[in-house]
Amino acid sequence: MDLKVILSTNIRRIRNESGRTQEEMAHVLGISLRYLGSIERSKVSPSVTLLGKFAAALGVTACELITPTRIDRKAL
Repeated sequence: MDLKVILSTNIRRIRNESGRTQEEMAHVLGISLRYLGSIERSKVSPSVTLLGKFAAALGVTACELITPTRIDRKAL
């Protein structure tokens, strides 16, 4: 599986699990809602700096954001 897809899937999943909307997340990160949507749809990749902001905002490590889940690993 493509790293960009793993990242976008994890960001969306963890954001949803935390109960945050895209609007809230975009505001916290200081990015546009459209840009966040593009990241979550695997259309664009965030910078390393933004990856760190995602991790901090979601309460996880950057490694967790780029690590395939057990379900994702089956698709590899």
